[in-house]
Amino acid sequence: MNISMIGLDTAKSVFQVHAVDPSGKVAMKRKLQRGELIPFFEKHEACTVVLEACGAAHHWARVLTGLGHDVKLIAPEAVRPFVKKGRKNDAADAAAICEAASRPSVKFVSAKSLEQQSVLTLHSARCLLVKQQTMLANALRGLATEFGLTVPKGIGKLEELAALVNADEAFPETARRVLTGLFDHCRATAASIETVEAEIVVQARQDETARRLATIPGIGPITASLIAATVGDIGMFKSARHFAAWLGLVPRQYSTGGRNREIRRLLVLGATSMVYRAPQWKSRRRTLDQGGTRTSPCQAGHRGTSEQDGAHRMGADDAQRGLPRERTCCGRSSVTFSRWM
Repeated sequence: MNISMIGLDTAKSVFQVHAVDPSGKVAMKRKLQRGELIPFFEKHEACTVVLEACGAAHHWARVLTGLGHDVKLIAPEAVRPFVKKGRKNDAADAAAICEAASRPSVKFVSAKSLEQQSVLTLHSARCLLVKQQTMLANALRGLATEFGLTVPKGIGKLEELAALVNADEAFPETARRVLTGLFDHCRATAASIETVEAEIVVQARQDETARRLATIPGIGPITASLIAATVGDIGMFKSARHFAAWLGLVPRQYSTGGRNREIRRLLVLGATSMVYRAPQWKSRRRTLDQGGTRTSPCQAGHRGTSEQDGAHRMGADDAQRGLPRERTCCGRSSVTFSRWM
């Protein structure tokens, strides 16, 4: 049996195989259980195996590459037009993968290494914890407002809200116990965020690509680490415009943009932070004209890496002095990573 390409539709327990010969004719259709997949490819002669890009696809790409096959990943949106209408099932998806991969203009996705996926695990955990922290903060503010207690905006202001709840003698004891439990949960979530962010910084220090990215004003260790782990091979983009379009950073948006919304969000936060610091650069330029010492924009950018990432909301004075700022209660972090390089 002369098979040149196999389209593999992956799932948790059942895998669908669709094989074609060099002329494009169907040579095999088979459904495999999870335990049958590796023995099947071990016995099969080396060929091109195409999978839809997803989290588990990177694992199978590494496994099948180790068995001698040429594994390629293709974006799901490139496969969708080739799925036959009214036949949305595993067999139809596997056939559509083969059909899409045979097109000369198709673009493939590079498989991620174990190191890249482990770093992305940190970012996924951090994103989840930040969402949970935001939900807790909104719930605490909403519940306290029902009893007439409010504080200014900012995650760091929740400590003031906790003090108001404890100091109000008219506050119902049942409600006080509920809010105290939520405050404790918020503190624990903030501590978990700090731990994850510290590990991300350690990983970024050891990654050469992340260190180069961090030389750009507005990009801190979290953004640099996420881009380095997500993109992998930057050579798949012809220019910076292609990379921006892939992220969804375009002058005018008519769609949902790219699927890398976390990178896009961090880059927008970093750019906003740099715009906010622009007046400081102008004042330094005037100081230089008067014979003083000027700090470059790149150095100024590194002083606020944590705020650029949206990971920490530290004060501008502490950032300029390079001092760590302590946070209590539900603050995002207690340490500034401004000099992580």
